[in-house]
Amino acid sequence: TVTFRLKAPAAQKVQLELEDASSAKATEMNKDADGLWSVTTRALTPDIYSYQFVVDSVWLIDPNVHEFVPNHFGQGGVFTVPGSPAESWEETDVPHGELHHHYYTSRIVGDRRDYFVYTPPEFDAKKKTKYPVLYLLHGYSDFANAWSVMGHANFILDNLIAQGKAKPMIVVMPLGYGAPKLLERGWNSVSHSELWQQNIDKFADTLLTEVIPQVESEYPVIKDRKARAIAGLSMGGAETLYTGLNHLDTFAWMGAMSSAIFEDPGQSFPKLDAKQAEKIKLLWIACGKEDSLLESNRKFKDWLKSKSVPFTDVETDGAHTWPVWRRNLLVLAPLLFR
Repeated sequence: TVTFRLKAPAAQKVQLELEDASSAKATEMNKDADGLWSVTTRALTPDIYSYQFVVDSVWLIDPNVHEFVPNHFGQGGVFTVPGSPAESWEETDVPHGELHHHYYTSRIVGDRRDYFVYTPPEFDAKKKTKYPVLYLLHGYSDFANAWSVMGHANFILDNLIAQGKAKPMIVVMPLGYGAPKLLERGWNSVSHSELWQQNIDKFADTLLTEVIPQVESEYPVIKDRKARAIAGLSMGGAETLYTGLNHLDTFAWMGAMSSAIFEDPGQSFPKLDAKQAEKIKLLWIACGKEDSLLESNRKFKDWLKSKSVPFTDVETDGAHTWPVWRRNLLVLAPLLFR
């Protein structure tokens, strides 16, 4: 169990909003005579949790928090309930890779932006070993470091590689906004279909013409479509499908998680058919059964079936949350580059 406390003597009502695999749930907190509000959770399963306080209807980040959610709209605190033995997303006593932070000026978008690169254990840029690359995309409202902070992608890869379950690979985590103006719309961005599509189009351009060339010039990677994978969640899932399926000469492996699919597939993928699909090594489509995007994902899979395009269908418990996506990556990564 975890106990939360907040000193707010003037407050009339304080709630704890705790996000788990199924949803974000608000729980009433109790106030003592000194104005200290507190609540103790039920027993929590081992996982990484995010939370906020709601003080008289105002969102508040815990003043004592040590880790933050890297998000434009949904900031909050982060804490880990460790497993025994450790869960696959936890830092364990195995060889560790490194995270590298890069900045560059995008000519396409016209801003200064960043991306992160994970290099596997025993990586040495001076050696002749070359690696396959996974381009791993975050969701709408996230920062570029979401997959390392919330997804613990680096620890997941460390553990899978140490166990011999995944091939050593480089993982590139780019900023996913081709049209950053989309963020000005807040959570209502989806209703602006033209700007949403522009965001996806320009992101594909930045990835293909700016990020990939930089990565391939700075890291010892295999420059072949069979050694390139692309995967992502929510907005990043839509970008995965759009970029991957429209550029099969660049990517052979695709993993879409809880994809924010809103456009007509026939318009988004005009050339995709059974013949084109022969180039695909893996098209892996996952979504939580409590996710609001489940229905649109099922419709997309029906469209793929109508085009005789094979795919791996994965539906798990859970909603539109990080506990679902961490587990998605645990299953997806071992399938890549086989």
